[in-house]
Amino acid sequence: MSTSCVIGELHSRVNDDSLDIDENCVMVLKNCGPRGYPGMAEVGNMPIPPKLLRRGVTDIVRISDARMSGTAYGTVVLHVSPEAAIGGPLAMVQSGDMITLDVPARLVSLEVDDGVLEQRRAQWTPPPSPERGWAKLYFDHVLQAHEGADLDFLVGGSGAPVPRESH
Repeated sequence: MSTSCVIGELHSRVNDDSLDIDENCVMVLKNCGPRGYPGMAEVGNMPIPPKLLRRGVTDIVRISDARMSGTAYGTVVLHVSPEAAIGGPLAMVQSGDMITLDVPARLVSLEVDDGVLEQRRAQWTPPPSPERGWAKLYFDHVLQAHEGADLDFLVGGSGAPVPRESH
């Protein structure tokens, strides 16, 4: 199952008993990173489809460029970077693709032929940039998750300290 970061769409698909998914599948939520959502909100907590829960399946691999609360659980790969919204690997994932997760080797691999990936990349279009204001400034300058999701023009500057208890 692969879906863009439209939370209503995620929940309607997960709750659809006709969803073609079993315990061997990998769920992918994309376009939820710093630029894609925008702001990298805590939306990566993908629920296990009820049809699997009724069968006793309590975990399934889930991968996203989003983040989620520390109260969530299970086999989840988050903060995938570069994110789908800038053309990162998740942007090329389609339903039915095979994905390998090898935790000891720290590897997530999309098992799709290079030629197919080239075709998908050629057909991919990035989300439109906002026209002006804070949204455009943020969209044009936010760094990726592995870079801290800061604004590129603030890197190296000194800011006011943020006390731990304010988080």
